[in-house]
Formats: sequence, structure tokens, C-alpha cells
Amino acid sequence: MEKYKVKFIPDNLTVSVEKDKTILAAAISAGIYINSNCGGDGICGRCKVMVQHGQVNSQPNGIITAQERKENIYLACLTTVHSDLDVLIPDSSRINFDKLTPEELEERLSGLYSKAEDVLTVKPKFDDKVFKHSPFATKIYLELPAPTLNDSISDLERLYRALRKFGEFPVIETGLFNIRQLGELLRDYDWKVTVTLGRRDEIVEIVLIEPGDTTGRNFGLCFDIGTTTISGQLVNLNSKKILGTKAAYNQQAAFGSDVITRIVYAAKSDGLEKLHNAVSDTMNQIIKDLVSAHKVDLNNVNCIVCSGNTTMVHLFLNMDPSHIRRQPYVPTANFIPVLRAAEAGININPRGLLNCVPGVSSYVGGDTTAGILSSGIYQKEDPCILIDIGTNGEIVLGNRDFLVACAASAGPAFEGIDLLSEMLKAGIIDRAGKIKAQGKRIRSTDNGKEFVICFKEEIQAQADIVINEADIENLKRSKGAIYSACSILVKHLNLEFTDIHKIFIAGGFGTYLDIEKAIGIGLLPDLPRSKFIFIGNSSLAGAREVLLSSQAKSMADALALKITYFELSVNPGYMEEYSQALFFPHTDLTKFPTVRF
Repeated sequence: MEKYKVKFIPDNLTVSVEKDKTILAAAISAGIYINSNCGGDGICGRCKVMVQHGQVNSQPNGIITAQERKENIYLACLTTVHSDLDVLIPDSSRINFDKLTPEELEERLSGLYSKAEDVLTVKPKFDDKVFKHSPFATKIYLELPAPTLNDSISDLERLYRALRKFGEFPVIETGLFNIRQLGELLRDYDWKVTVTLGRRDEIVEIVLIEPGDTTGRNFGLCFDIGTTTISGQLVNLNSKKILGTKAAYNQQAAFGSDVITRIVYAAKSDGLEKLHNAVSDTMNQIIKDLVSAHKVDLNNVNCIVCSGNTTMVHLFLNMDPSHIRRQPYVPTANFIPVLRAAEAGININPRGLLNCVPGVSSYVGGDTTAGILSSGIYQKEDPCILIDIGTNGEIVLGNRDFLVACAASAGPAFEGIDLLSEMLKAGIIDRAGKIKAQGKRIRSTDNGKEFVICFKEEIQAQADIVINEADIENLKRSKGAIYSACSILVKHLNLEFTDIHKIFIAGGFGTYLDIEKAIGIGLLPDLPRSKFIFIGNSSLAGAREVLLSSQAKSMADALALKITYFELSVNPGYMEEYSQALFFPHTDLTKFPTVRF
């Protein structure tokens, strides 16, 4: 098949692609990430590029203006290659995965940031009083008695007998690799070895047998695989100390900004494989950076625990996610058996184990289970709410007697909350989100009116920074989805918001929320500010608890079975709740008595 070279500017990267491949596909092949929130459907308009040289074929669309066509500006997702090309990718069309520094990303993950003085911030940590320290991978040093004529059991049985002196292990298994080397290893090292044990539910597996005493070198990893951000921690499994935290943007964003567009992309040729590689490659880079920074031998990293929403876990494990978005919305699996990390393409000890925190349903995943575990709301006497505010919003209402969870389609829109709140207070927009002010910063566009936040001359940028009525509408719908989900759960259980003891706020966006402004636009209920508690990345914290305790793993499994999934779309009152929430702060202002304009 005919191939052409596509050169991307200013990256100065050239890639060879087949004729009729899209410029977007060519960019992905070159390792260049272009905004494509719609997953390549040609409706978001974020992937504009300029073809400086060469011939292309572009599908007609209503996004590119006549003037832009004259300037050879096209949508990368709808434009195919028909000759050698020179393509300029402007900054406005790029995904800058390095936008935040590692320090800023770690701050976002840590849960230490809060703008409100009267809002409590809690950083979840492992507590021996809740769960016994019994890590996913354990090292035990053994000095075995040499065999005699009176004690002539096999080498493997001798090993098992010694292990059972350290605990109740009803079933111990090991692989052929370990058995083959066992006889020579025991005799060469005077019957003194260290055994690494991994837990597979009720089964204990001998992962590795090493000569001498290596018990001081035992490390594990925990990961939160978020739709927008992937974050990981390197943990000393003996001391429970977090050695380092690292985060990176999820490079799947190049294929769509939300789980639905990524599920659709996964159905395309090689789509699932690309999405899987985007996650595993990012995780492997995080692992490489962590072990390098802390001088840990990768062979001593013996296990990994991951949490994430149901779609992210499916894509990470290269499992077909297509049925998640099709009625009756059934995932391939909620409970994933313990695997070899290598099976998922993760580079740790070649025999190291991987566990995924179990999910509940197609839209309430292991990240929610991990959040419930780390927040401790399952232990509370009074009803509490956990809100994980991210690209996908999950809400849990419950206490020690019950747990009900639902998912709200939030989307990547919450960065603009503070701006929107101030525009509302200043009268630039009305309660419906329409721009009403006049002046040089107000302009009419194909997306309605827009407000110029900064002119390009003021910040020496290539383009003005603006927010338009379409952006405001997206934010209004996102905040409405979160608030109405909370409201319908409370009503479903015959409660009022005033009955809620605490509201735990988790997630990437949640870390940066200004409570006053979030309440002011109607994202959160108008309650005493002392009821709100920031807990940072509860998904990562829960995964860490599972990493450090088999009791925590058992509790996570039990919680996933206990949680009742509440499907908002089939509830007759939800659309009414949602419609009422599509104003700032709400249609019914009596629900927000402290909000003033």
C-alpha cells in the first residue's frame, strides 16, 4: 500500500503512514498527542492543525470556518493523508502531559491543599488499629533442617512444613520454575533461603525463592488509574513507608476525554491495544522513575495493587469494554483474579503479582471501593457522603449499615469553577449561564458569546484565552449532574441533606475545590462548611491499604459485594432533579440560603 511521510512542526518529527490515514492517527504514531476529546468523531473541534505543504482530503464539517479553510486549517481527525505533508500543530491543539510539575501533581494527589480555612483536610494513611499489617507480598527467612534418614520428606514438603510454622496457610502453591531450582538452591546455600509469598485470596503462592536472608528488600506499588491522571506510589512493605509518589497524565486522553469515547475508540482496529499500551507504558515509566529515584532493584518489587473505574481497569488489562455502554451495561468482570503483573505488561519482578481492587458495576468501579475503604464511611454510625469529583463522578451515601452508590457523568470541566463563580458575582453571566455583560471582552461567535479572560498581547500567547457559552453550558451540566446525583440518593433513602454527618470530597478536581465557590454555583449542597472534609486521592489510599494488609483486601472484597448500585437513568425523579440543577446555583434558591450575588 502507498505510504507518505508526515512531518510535524515544530516537533521536527516525521512518521511514515499509509495513504488515507488521518493526520490524528499519524500524530499518535509519532508520539505526538493532539486534543481529541470526542475520540476522533469530528465534533469537539479541538484538533485543528495547519497543513503547510502537501495534499489532503478533509470531510466537510461545520466547525472549520471559511477563513480557516483558506488558511489550510483542518481537523486532524477528519483529514486524511494523500501526499507527503508538513503539518503545524498549534499549542491550542496539543495535550501537554507535562503541564504540571511532579511537585504540583504530588500536591494534587496528597490531599494537603485546601482554600477554605474552615474545611478539614485529612490525608488517609495506613492504620494498624484498623487493619493488621500483612502485606500482599511477604518475605520469610528460613533455616531448614537438612534431610536425614529419619526425616526424608521431599525438599518442597520440607519448605512447606517450615512455612506453616509462621502462619496458617491452608493451601500453598508454587510454580514449576521454583520447583526446578529448589534442590540445588537449598544445598548450595546450606538450607538457608528467603521465600517471597504472594496472597491469592485463600491461596498462598511461593512467588520466589532466594538464597540467604533478603527480607529487608521487599517493595510494592499501588496505583490509581484515573481517566485524566495516573498516580503511583512505591512502598516499603516491611516498614509501611511510602518511599515516593509519582503522577502523570493518562495518555489515553489522546483518544478521548471520557470513558465513553474511549470505549468507542477501543472498538476500532487496534484501538483496544493502543489504549492498553497508553496505560501500561505510562505506569512502567512511573515505576522506572520511582525505583531509580529511590535506588530500588526492580527485582525486589514483588507486587502491585491497582484501583480505577471499571472502564480504566478493562483497558489496562486489555479486556473488551464494549458491553459497559450497552444495555444492560454488564462489564466483563468486577472481581479480577490475582494475576502476574507481566500479564498486564507491567515491569516489576517477573513473577510479581498484580491485584485490582474490585468494582461494583459498569460505572462504579474499584476506585470507589477503595475510596470507601480509605475514607472509613463504612464504619460511621451516622450517614455520610463520599463524592469523588473527577472526569467521572461517583457518589456514595452510607454508613456501617448500608452503602448506596451511583455514577454521574461529570466530564473534564471543573477547572473553570472559580472563574464561573466570579463571573456570576460580577453579573457577567446570569443564572442560566448566558453572557449578559457588554464591552470589549464580549464577542459573538459560532458557539454563542464568549468572554475574553486574557488577551494574547497581555500574556504573550498565540491566542486569546476565552470562555464561551458552550463551555459554560458544559460546566453547568457537569455541576448539575453531581448535585442532582447527591440529592436523589438522599431522597431515595428518605433523608435530608441536613441529616448528613460529613461529606468527604475526593479526587483530582476535588483537591482543588474552593468550597464557597463550589456551593455558590450549586455543585455542592449548602451545608455548614465544617461538614466538608478533603481526603485527596482516596482511590490511591485505598489501594495502598490493600497492598499492606490482607485484611484490607478482604474488606475491599466485602464492600464491593455490599454496595448497592443505584442507576440514576432509570429513576423517575432524576431528570426532574437534574433539570432543576441547571441554574446557578439552582432553580430553587431556598436550597442555597447562604449564597449571595
